[in-house]
Amino acid sequence: MPQPPALRPGIIPLRPLGLGDILDGTIKLIRSNPKAVLGLSAVAALLGALPIAIGQVFAFDSMRGLLDDPASADPADLSGIYGGFIAQYGGALVSVVVSFIAVTLLTGLLVRILGRAVFGGKISAGEAWQLTKGRAPALFGVVGLMAVIMLVPLVVFVLIIVAVIATGTGDGSPAAVGGVTVISVLLYICYGLYFRTRFALAAPAVVLEGKGPIEALRRSWNLVTGDFWRVLGILLLTSLLVGLVAGILEIPFTIAGTLLGLLGESSGTAVAAAVLLAVGGTLGALITYPFEAGVAGLLYADRRMRREAFDLVLQTAAIEQQRQGWVHASADELWHPSNSARP
Repeated sequence: MPQPPALRPGIIPLRPLGLGDILDGTIKLIRSNPKAVLGLSAVAALLGALPIAIGQVFAFDSMRGLLDDPASADPADLSGIYGGFIAQYGGALVSVVVSFIAVTLLTGLLVRILGRAVFGGKISAGEAWQLTKGRAPALFGVVGLMAVIMLVPLVVFVLIIVAVIATGTGDGSPAAVGGVTVISVLLYICYGLYFRTRFALAAPAVVLEGKGPIEALRRSWNLVTGDFWRVLGILLLTSLLVGLVAGILEIPFTIAGTLLGLLGESSGTAVAAAVLLAVGGTLGALITYPFEAGVAGLLYADRRMRREAFDLVLQTAAIEQQRQGWVHASADELWHPSNSARP
């Protein structure tokens, strides 16, 4: 006898989720509350894209004279090239800092919206901020700890490569240096993927369970245990899909902005180039940010349903909400671990 379909009051069926459920639920998250999800994502994306766009324009401006008349360039005067590099990489550095702040807050806000959308409820951007702002320090704590975890081995690998070059290991041959570099890069990629997967569910634990940074990392580690390869595969597939779509949207604006910045001869074309580059970067991030946050949030829900029979808790709450005819804000409290059907 076929099983009856699982209760589905919101963006996902209230049962352990397959890959299709997670991707479909993420799309439904965006479609069910586009003003809050896409509006917040657009703000974060624009804040991250603007510094890069402005830096690129200054770089184009500093190099335009060299491109217009290469024969007249003085080989001893590298100020234009240096200025271009400073503008370009300075803008990228500012963008990294801005994105770090904006994306960290955005992730928390989107997870909060998702927590309500699972029950079919909606939440405004302002309400999401009021419910999430108290968790901002813990979110930054998680990101900071992750940065340390990722940077420490990177520094070690760089020091190893420098030591190989300095000591002349293998007679200082390029093959020895290249071999050490390749091995170091491969080891670091494996290391990064492992810890990125293990801690992928930390942000939902901070926002929905109210945990601190270290507790959230430990909670994510425990939830991923027993399903590591599946979680890794879904995260990699998500990155591939959103990267492909974002690239398709971003490339035309990037090419047009670059050509306009290099070939234009007025301040008006420089501004137009900055606008095109910013639009391209914003469109790409507008796809990436909400989709990756949505997948992480639904993976978190899926792992709790599989490990803790949390689907029973969600189904019971959803039936009561349907009886009352609305989704109360107290639904947010159901995500606390004390409500799990199994410890």
